[in-house]
Amino acid sequence: MSETAAAVGDDRPEEGYGLSHEMLQAVEEALDAYNLQDVEKLVVPLHSAVMADLLEQLHPEDRRTVVGIIRPHLIADAEVLTYLDEEVRGQVIELLAPEEIASALAELDSDDALGVIEGLEEEEREKVLEALPTAARMFVEEGLTFPEYSAGRLMQREIVAVPMFWTVGKTIDWLRETEGLPDDFHLIFAVDPMYRPVGSVRLAHMLRSKRPVKVGAIISEDIRPIPAEMDQEEVAHQFRQLSLVSAPVVDKSGRLMGVITVDDIVDVIDEEAEDDLLKMGGVREDDLYRAVVDTTKSRFAWLGVNLVTAIVASMVIGVFEGTIQQIVALAVLMPIVASMGGNAGTQSLTVAVRGIAMRELTSDNAPRVLWKEVLVGSLNGLIFAVIAAPVAGLWFGDWMLGLVIGSAMIITLIAAGFSGALIPLVLERLKVDPAVASGVFLTTVTDVIGFFAFLGLAAWILI
Repeated sequence: MSETAAAVGDDRPEEGYGLSHEMLQAVEEALDAYNLQDVEKLVVPLHSAVMADLLEQLHPEDRRTVVGIIRPHLIADAEVLTYLDEEVRGQVIELLAPEEIASALAELDSDDALGVIEGLEEEEREKVLEALPTAARMFVEEGLTFPEYSAGRLMQREIVAVPMFWTVGKTIDWLRETEGLPDDFHLIFAVDPMYRPVGSVRLAHMLRSKRPVKVGAIISEDIRPIPAEMDQEEVAHQFRQLSLVSAPVVDKSGRLMGVITVDDIVDVIDEEAEDDLLKMGGVREDDLYRAVVDTTKSRFAWLGVNLVTAIVASMVIGVFEGTIQQIVALAVLMPIVASMGGNAGTQSLTVAVRGIAMRELTSDNAPRVLWKEVLVGSLNGLIFAVIAAPVAGLWFGDWMLGLVIGSAMIITLIAAGFSGALIPLVLERLKVDPAVASGVFLTTVTDVIGFFAFLGLAAWILI
């Protein structure tokens, strides 16, 4: 091993907390020197998540080289694939044969295997499914029949379920002898003869109970089965609302199909929050790793919509072109009003979108929230009007101009607060994702109202 590789190897424990700059640099240096043995010694011992980070950080050409070097390890430790960004995962999987992919996925839990395989192209997916072991293929194919982003796609099929009449001793013996159980589980589900969940018992409670005790005597009947068709956002809401660690998933007849655990829900919450944030910016989650042309295409539509809204705002300015020509100071002060309105609206919009996502803002309390935003906009408008009016009056030596900008400030901030809360509610009612479209409409409303109020008052009062 080279000196660089040895030095990084001595510091290896720290890699468990993430990919260090030193490790990335060492791998890149070994690749530049085409020292493949050092690359293997550096990369293979890494934790799956850190290895995934490394593959994402590398240049595509270097990534191909590393995948070729660690190919056997990648197949044996397929968990690396679950940590990869979807775009990068697709690039890595392209370098593997369908049989290798199937061999790797067979080692994963059913939910992780489904998460990887659903991102494949149709032709590639069919080849991988054919190469999977029968049991794993059945689980994956059934999972693919459920709607995307549903509990059926999220659940893990490896579950621990026993009849109510079993004893604690028999259950413990069965757990010790049975293969194919989940590596980690917290609850043991009790089922009736129709395989419907009727209760659950924590593993710790089971181990502390006497062997002759019946499972039915120690179960908690307070379980909340989740329909397989339920949207993952609703599932996450239930976990958060009820502080669940895991929950059974059932089919339409109530039969136990699988289980969703809190680690999956953490991923869902993170994905949903990230998705909303990226949609508000008009970008995709895999933009960082996509080709320049693809990224340009994906952003073009959003920028086009913004161009249209900007033209609408400019048309309002054009109506008052004569007013601006007579009083040049208006052109200087216009951006202040628009900027204040945009920021105030964004504040209100952010609170509203979050409230809708968290089920805290509904049609029941919407009137109260809207009225509150009007009051907040009024107070902030008055405060900033008191600040902006004398500044503008002193700046241009015209106190009537200060009156105009102060009045426009109040009108704009009231409209911004009200529209920032109202727009997401209307879009939600129309079944449109508020996180996607709210920003465009809000920008248009605040700009149009801000410019119209400021220039309209100027035309009325000053000219």
